[in-house]
Amino acid sequence: MARAQQIVIVGNGEIEPGLAPVIDAADLVIRFNECRSFGAGGTRTDVVAVCNTGRPPLMMLSSPEWRASQPVNDCREIWSVRDPEKFRELRPALMATHPELADFCDDYTDALAAFANDAGKTHAVIDRSVHEAVDAALVPFDPGDYVVPSSGMVVVASILAQAEEAGDAVALTGFSHEGWDGHPFAAERRLVDSYIAAGRLSRLPQTNFISPPEGA
Repeated sequence: MARAQQIVIVGNGEIEPGLAPVIDAADLVIRFNECRSFGAGGTRTDVVAVCNTGRPPLMMLSSPEWRASQPVNDCREIWSVRDPEKFRELRPALMATHPELADFCDDYTDALAAFANDAGKTHAVIDRSVHEAVDAALVPFDPGDYVVPSSGMVVVASILAQAEEAGDAVALTGFSHEGWDGHPFAAERRLVDSYIAAGRLSRLPQTNFISPPEGA
């Protein structure tokens, strides 16, 4: 039987001092987009989860610095967090309600897959069912009107679905639950807190499920 993994999902928000060795001691570390947590939040990077529609992927793919960055170079996998078909279906309604987001659903999944392949990395797309499950899970937490869940929330939901079956332990850090008003951050915070209360998830440094190696 495979040993349960210790997984840390590292957002791009503030990281408390001293957590770098704790994060790097995990079995699996997931970062996001430009990996702004890299350094203060450790250096281990197994997965870079990226927004694959709209302006962020265009900026990343157009940036030699991003392509050559250490976390992107080090990672084994690149995950596209948005299902292309889901976002093609969202476009007409979104154009009616948010015409300023004309390029929001522009899809760069194939370009990210090609980049990953050229770099010898695995590319995966998180299934639309995860996005839709997050939408449903947010309802009791009064999300109000929003465009889509955040990439971080989609990744958390995807990891939890797999981790519970495998018996893996999952922790978060660098999640401020603040940012673009098209994401329902207040409701996402309450949803994450409910997962923590249920024992499905924890936050660093409030959990000690990982200990840094002796001498670190």
